[in-house]
Amino acid sequence: MSVVPTPIPVAFCITELDRGGAELAMTQLVLGLDRTEWLPRVYCLGPQSYFAEVIRSGGVNVECFNAAGMTTLPRVLIQLTMAFRRFRPALLQTFLFHGNLIGRLAGRLARVPRIVSGIRVADRHNHWHGHLDRLTNALVDHNVCVSDGVAEFAISHSGLNAQKISVIPNGVDFNRFAAAEPANLQQFGIPNGATTLITVGRLEEQKGIDILLRAASVVLTNSPSTHFLIVGDGPDRQDLQSLAQRLGIANSVHFVGARDDVPGLLAASTVFVLPSRWEGMPNALLEAMSAGLPVIATAAEGSRDLVHTGRTGMLVTPGLWDELAKVIQQTLGQMPAAKKMAISAQSLVNEYYTTELVSTAYGNLYRRLL
Repeated sequence: MSVVPTPIPVAFCITELDRGGAELAMTQLVLGLDRTEWLPRVYCLGPQSYFAEVIRSGGVNVECFNAAGMTTLPRVLIQLTMAFRRFRPALLQTFLFHGNLIGRLAGRLARVPRIVSGIRVADRHNHWHGHLDRLTNALVDHNVCVSDGVAEFAISHSGLNAQKISVIPNGVDFNRFAAAEPANLQQFGIPNGATTLITVGRLEEQKGIDILLRAASVVLTNSPSTHFLIVGDGPDRQDLQSLAQRLGIANSVHFVGARDDVPGLLAASTVFVLPSRWEGMPNALLEAMSAGLPVIATAAEGSRDLVHTGRTGMLVTPGLWDELAKVIQQTLGQMPAAKKMAISAQSLVNEYYTTELVSTAYGNLYRRLL
């Protein structure tokens, strides 16, 4: 009589579960693991939020600790340590800076056998993050970076051991975007059939939406019937809307907030633009490429892995809005060539960057570490 193996308990710790790229990537990983082999459970330092319910709906337990600033972290550290001791995971996977830091401390206090940290971005803005990561990385058995560029940054700037680093990129639910029906953009005041450039991301400094707006002011001077669709929300929304007003382009720029119908919005748009100042492995770019949309992105980490100028899209220098405006105009003027690049980009994602491939890669890593 054969014995059915018991699934291996694996804990996942993340800073928050609000809408965001890292949160989406972790959700896809947790729900994509083979449940006959792995028993995942998610621990969130912050409050209940969007992806907590998505994960629970997939049959995975989620516990949130309602962290609210630095003063609450000691309490969360104690609670997280006790939660790990109750669950007794064989391996802990952490995500995002605070999730990495508090998670690895709690994991060692709870004597979790293996700890893996996820490094999602080459963060040149918060240098102290790199210092703390280096100081506490002795607690970690392995680090997973989302792109070659992020791995290079972690080694050269944060001083992490190259022998403890693997690269596993983000993945995308390819068919959800490739087969999406176009949404009706008239709901946002965009005329039917209008040339529409779309970007998707959190409205904060990293994503460079202010750079896109300045580029848009140039593009609209020459192509006044063009529209710009800004999908996402964040702390800079009001400032960005004010900037669009000052630039005189508010009627052609549409801030629509966070949306659940992104596949349809991409399918209805003409070109996708990602103007980020820095990145890791942008999910929004993977989604646009899956949708078969021509893409323009800044040459940030992760984006460079996906976009090869003239083959799968166009790269521009981060922060240079005049260069971005020029490339947007070139792309709109050469749409047959842009669509040919979009087909190549779509094939690239389908071959190398699906959620199934990512879940398999993480499963192989966990198996090796255990």
